[in-house]
Amino acid sequence: MDKIDHLDKKILSILSGNARIPFKDVAAECGVSRAAIHQRVQHLIEDGVITGSGFDVNPKSLGYTTCTYVGMNLERGSMYKNVVERLVHIPEIVECHFTTGPYTMLLKLYAKDNEQLMDLLNNRLQTIPGVVSTETLISLEQSIKREIPVNVD
Repeated sequence: MDKIDHLDKKILSILSGNARIPFKDVAAECGVSRAAIHQRVQHLIEDGVITGSGFDVNPKSLGYTTCTYVGMNLERGSMYKNVVERLVHIPEIVECHFTTGPYTMLLKLYAKDNEQLMDLLNNRLQTIPGVVSTETLISLEQSIKREIPVNVD
């Protein structure tokens, strides 16, 4: 990954505030050409600095009313990759992390209701070979969701 300079940081700061802003507006704010912005953004994507630019869909609009975090413990941490191979086929799981602390893994998933959540826990997660236990935390409200701030020198 190449070094990120002041202009890159300024571009990242603008785009992280509004990913849909036209490049001509970014160019005007940065005092460079639209072609320069396009070229910089392409490099940031190629270098893995920018990892996505999609739309966030509100899960509730699709009927997923329950946001849940599940702490999972495995027989051995070395089973992590095998478990992930099974988890990837459960579409309700939107995040999976290999962690330190009280859990081997931490999952974020959405369920349409408590009945579906119970089915996911009892029949999909806890039946995976190597899973020893799960602990479920239901999110009552998401108060903050944002990108990491980009500090422009």
